Amino acid sequence: ELSISDLEHILDFTQTKTSRHLIYLKNAGLVDSRKVDQWTYYSIKEEVVDFVDMIYRYLDKDPLLEKDMQTYRTLF
Repeated sequence: ELSISDLEHILDFTQTKTSRHLIYLKNAGLVDSRKVDQWTYYSIKEEVVDFVDMIYRYLDKDPLLEKDMQTYRTLF
């Protein structure tokens, strides 16, 4: 579970771009969100975790994705 701010740092995206992509993922039924005060936290829906894992394995060789994953591991 990560906030938009966390995702901005991981992906090196602007807040606007990050929010837009999260809306796409939410509308597609891939992520859940919950609000705590002014913060919104996003997480991958439990029922699609296996699907997302398969995508990560397929993209495992992508250098940009690997950089993003290293940033995620540092923040997590």
